[in-house]
Amino acid sequence: MRILFCGQSYYRKDNGQAVFMIRLADGLVAAGHEVMALAPSEKGLANRCNVNGVIVQTVPALHIGYNLNITAFSDSVVEAALDEFKPDIVHIQDHLFLSRTVLRLARQRGMRVVGTNHFLPNNWSNNLYIPRSVQGVVHKAMWHNMLEVFNQLDAATTPTETAVAILRKQDIRIPVKAISCGVNQDEFYPRPDLDPTVMRRRYRLALGRTVFLYVGRVDREKGLDDIVDAAEMLIDEPIQFAIAGKGMYRDILVEQVNSRGLSHVVAFPGYVPGEDLPLLMNSIDAFIMPSAQELQSIATLEAMSCAKPVLAANARALPELVEHGVNGYLFKPFNAASIAGTVQLFLSKRQRWAEMGLAGLERARPHHLSNTVQRYVEWYESVIGRSVYAHTRQPNQPIGVTAAG
Repeated sequence: MRILFCGQSYYRKDNGQAVFMIRLADGLVAAGHEVMALAPSEKGLANRCNVNGVIVQTVPALHIGYNLNITAFSDSVVEAALDEFKPDIVHIQDHLFLSRTVLRLARQRGMRVVGTNHFLPNNWSNNLYIPRSVQGVVHKAMWHNMLEVFNQLDAATTPTETAVAILRKQDIRIPVKAISCGVNQDEFYPRPDLDPTVMRRRYRLALGRTVFLYVGRVDREKGLDDIVDAAEMLIDEPIQFAIAGKGMYRDILVEQVNSRGLSHVVAFPGYVPGEDLPLLMNSIDAFIMPSAQELQSIATLEAMSCAKPVLAANARALPELVEHGVNGYLFKPFNAASIAGTVQLFLSKRQRWAEMGLAGLERARPHHLSNTVQRYVEWYESVIGRSVYAHTRQPNQPIGVTAAG
């Protein structure tokens, strides 16, 4: 099968949409399928290369911040990709500029087009500082903008049943299915013999404190202000919050921490590359996810796969992963006092940490990336039917690429 992906980012791995698309594309190639990915160019100019067997075609783009690009003059590049690759199915990852172009041109060619939704209006409005008094109107307009694209698709997925329910409340008119983003459990798994001091030293984390790690975008909607506020309430406890990642809100948080004398309680390890992340996950005591806007949370799944207890906001899809008192604890969203109280509860249950970690590992097992890949293959086949294979390219007919540099 030939699958063409399209999304707002591919070359970067610092947001959940890109991580999902890259891992699914790589998994499909490993399973014997052909994959091309269309994405805005990191350097602004169109380019084609091969990354782990995936043909990556970038299109001209203007970067305007907040993970957003305007793809200009992309029709010719997209048309050439569609006509040369002849995908059996096109899979868009958002409703933004490039995906709209791909949808329009793919439909002109009679191609099947599906999508995965990673979007929530709150993730935009919080970062854009839209006043609460008008957020309702703005969110309605944002949903309308998204649905005018997604309601043209043949079908859609989203990572969890919670996310499916959200879409169905927004008048989506196409079939929607929950398929987990998945987690590569060949990389993220318990390593009981690992010396935790090695990674803690590398990322300047405390050796003698209980470390709660957050990994993800360091943006305003992630609720990281609440971690800083909770840290002030816990200033005398032997703990440390580690906020790993990069984003527009990092400098603001660093200033908050420094001005309040909390640098020994809150650390900023920076962006953690993929090769280090499983090792760092295995070197901390618990994972923390304060965001109230998660449609799944790949990082939480990764922590669970490393048998780490999780403290998470009782919001959106996180309760699908974390059961209070079983593999971690849930706290009230937007509530620093609840975070602080939950941390203290966790500290009082040290004898149960290993048990909770193993419970999380068991809950993560069905999310193995191989299961996600198989479910997507079955979903693609159910959407396109077998008749689409009538125009398949000969197996050995090459697609022109250059090696990735």
